[in-house]
Amino acid sequence: MDKDRIKGSAKQIWGRIKQAAGKLTGDTKLETDGRTEKAVGKVQNAYGGAKDKLRDARAVAIGPRRCASARA
Repeated sequence: MDKDRIKGSAKQIWGRIKQAAGKLTGDTKLETDGRTEKAVGKVQNAYGGAKDKLRDARAVAIGPRRCASARA
């Protein structure tokens, strides 16, 4: 699993927390910040997923012995 996927998931969770706190307190700025952070997390998670797929495809095409990144 790529580190961007982990960071993206963490940002999504933190964004949800911020958004909920903003709704609960009536703070529209905090709620908007939460929505933004959640969206950034989704993009980062998707980017990490794409990197994973490319790494897997490369390992299949080249072979695991020749592709050092497939072991990581």
